[in-house]
Amino acid sequence: MKRRDLLKSLAWSGAGIAAVSCRDQEEAARLVAESGDVDQRGLTWQKAPCRFCGTGCGVQVGVADGVVQAVRGDEASPVNKGLLCVKGYHLPGFLYGEDRLRYPMLRDGSNYRRISWDEALDLIASKFREALDAHGDRSVAMYGSGQWTVHDGYAASKFFRAGMGSNNVDPNARLCMASAVVGFMTQFKSDEPMGCYEDFEEGDDFILWGNNMAEMHPVLYSRILENKRKNPSVRIVDIATRRTPTTDYADMYVQFTPGSDLALANGILHLLVANGDVDEAFVRENVIFKRGNENIEEIGFGCWGPDGTSTNPADGPAERYGFGDTARNSSLEELERFLEDYSPARVSEISGVPVAQIRSLARMYGDQSRGTVSLWCMGVNQHSRGTWMNNLITDLHLLTGKISRPGSNPLSLTGQPSACGTVREVGTLAHRLPADMNVNVDAHRAIAEDIWNVPAGTINPRPGYHTMDMFRALARSDIKVMWIQVTNPWVTIPNLNRMISERPDDDDRFIIVSDIYPTPTTAMADLILPSAAWVEREGVFGNTERRTQHWNQMVPPPGEATEDAWQIIQVAKRMGYEHLFPWPEDNWHEPMYEEYREFTLGRGKDVAAYQQLRETPGMLWPVVDGKETRYRYAAGYDPYVQKSSGVHFYKAKDYGEKAAFWLRPYHRPAEVPDDEYPMWLTTGRTLEHWHTGSMTRRIPQLHQAVPQGYVEVNRADALDLGINEGSMVKVSSRRGTVDLPAMIDGRGRPPRGTVFVPFFDENRLINVLTLDAMDNLSKEPDYKKCAVRIELA
Repeated sequence: MKRRDLLKSLAWSGAGIAAVSCRDQEEAARLVAESGDVDQRGLTWQKAPCRFCGTGCGVQVGVADGVVQAVRGDEASPVNKGLLCVKGYHLPGFLYGEDRLRYPMLRDGSNYRRISWDEALDLIASKFREALDAHGDRSVAMYGSGQWTVHDGYAASKFFRAGMGSNNVDPNARLCMASAVVGFMTQFKSDEPMGCYEDFEEGDDFILWGNNMAEMHPVLYSRILENKRKNPSVRIVDIATRRTPTTDYADMYVQFTPGSDLALANGILHLLVANGDVDEAFVRENVIFKRGNENIEEIGFGCWGPDGTSTNPADGPAERYGFGDTARNSSLEELERFLEDYSPARVSEISGVPVAQIRSLARMYGDQSRGTVSLWCMGVNQHSRGTWMNNLITDLHLLTGKISRPGSNPLSLTGQPSACGTVREVGTLAHRLPADMNVNVDAHRAIAEDIWNVPAGTINPRPGYHTMDMFRALARSDIKVMWIQVTNPWVTIPNLNRMISERPDDDDRFIIVSDIYPTPTTAMADLILPSAAWVEREGVFGNTERRTQHWNQMVPPPGEATEDAWQIIQVAKRMGYEHLFPWPEDNWHEPMYEEYREFTLGRGKDVAAYQQLRETPGMLWPVVDGKETRYRYAAGYDPYVQKSSGVHFYKAKDYGEKAAFWLRPYHRPAEVPDDEYPMWLTTGRTLEHWHTGSMTRRIPQLHQAVPQGYVEVNRADALDLGINEGSMVKVSSRRGTVDLPAMIDGRGRPPRGTVFVPFFDENRLINVLTLDAMDNLSKEPDYKKCAVRIELA
């Protein structure tokens, strides 16, 4: 037997591979990933990224008889190295729910009737054309997703911007990582992290800002824990508003009052300056200082004014509550004066964090002998000052020089499989184009029009509606036709009572929804389209660490389901935009991707060639001369950096190719507890379920583990209110009421005065209660804090 065949045989056997060397194990895994061979059980295995979160774990997918029969962690993947979380191990189950959508369905009174694809596509094209002709480019909209593949998002953006002349394309990722985008853009003039997952092995101190990694990113957390097992000096700090499984493994738990993280970050900066822990040489060479508008009366809270009352725009233009920041130059000396207000004592009073813990955090960030990695996700981003908080975390690294080097970086985690690859890189936000370009910049539009081969002036310079505006415009009938793909907004939008709740007979709006299962969102649709999911189609995702990953179609979709990009292309052709999608019907994935890739080349965003993605478990951009980049802006790693040592923030042309340190003050939250609503509510995910549960609740094992939503209640609060484990509790805010069973001393343990509710249960819509205040820079709403009261139902 040849060595190649022997290694593959051992890999199939599982146990046998453990008997050979690590190098042979890696080669065996690679051979299996490339081959698609049939194993001894009759399964054909191919590689794919996981369908769930933004970690981007590699999986091996085992197929027989046209059905996904099994999955296992891909040992060749540098992301997870063969490990999966509980959701990943149950991936096949989400494809095979009994109620999969299989055929186009058109609303017929209170019911739906099956129609053909030709009828459905013709109808969509005619509805878009009628709206454009009668009401203009603002009357049509596409609401997409961080679950879109690169092909889906690119097709949608090109169709709208180069075809219909509308920028009304925005994704559900607006609700989860828009603040991170604006944070990176305001500091580096380029989006996405500079580090990679190797930081989990290289770092010494891991500071988690409001991020329950043990449940939300368990595979990545396991890498930190393995580092700690091998190196007991590794420290984990959990900065949070409630104890979680992440806390159980932390060396220090830092509990802060919701919304006070801005003060805490400034308190750490205060001590870094006071203690002389500023890397002055690094700052002098690589950093400029900026300061923006800090007037809370002028900024407000999006649709909520500074007095905490709603400024409902339903009766007027959405722009009436907009805010545009103005920046001016600042200095290290001004920073020192600014930070005088953030003494440890004052920060402790605001945040509830003991002075000793504030000092400990400052020592960690200031210790140049140790690598520091800051990690955050929704706790920071879903924040009425989310951009500011992103800025402040990165400020901690800029001030100490702990950035763009192995084991020292700020790393924003993401929640969806291609929120980075599709939303941020392809540019499916209402103001974006691919590769960090914007529709309101003349030179950027000219580049896009050249690549898309459309006349100058085709792309509209006016940004479209962002997500929150988009659904308000739909509510007041300014949007006449909306197409929703791969997302469930009638569960996820905050303050759901402001959404359309019923469809009158004379409704002149037309809503199309492409999905794989019935949801509360499909229930609002005029036309439902069945979509192909995951390995039922070919695709590309991009994960948190800038890794672009490809997979092949491995099984057929059910019924007449088709991939979302195909649906978009077919409508575009029916509207006369066939020139935008000139590729053969049976071979368009690679040429579409390679056209998109043109945007990225030479701009420091270079994604790998399609063929290279086929042959590897993903590549970290920028990929230059076939080589990936582990650390952006770093000499010796980034091919765009010509210096022999140090860093070069070459994308920040407007800043003299330096990074911007932003002075950002503490502002109170939009809503705080009072006598009528005396408790904090925060929301999030749980380990077993993903987002709205439309996939994971159809996996029997995951549904049985956590079958319904619940409210976590502190034991002392429960005793005061006569609440027992499992008691039905009425949770009320100024916006609505939801009844939920109580959970006391579960995996999550909130402090007194705080409750937590996950949002996966469509029968218990917690977003009826949440606040639609938002960050006025990123337009991302604040799901993490509002005022409620609880009582026995």
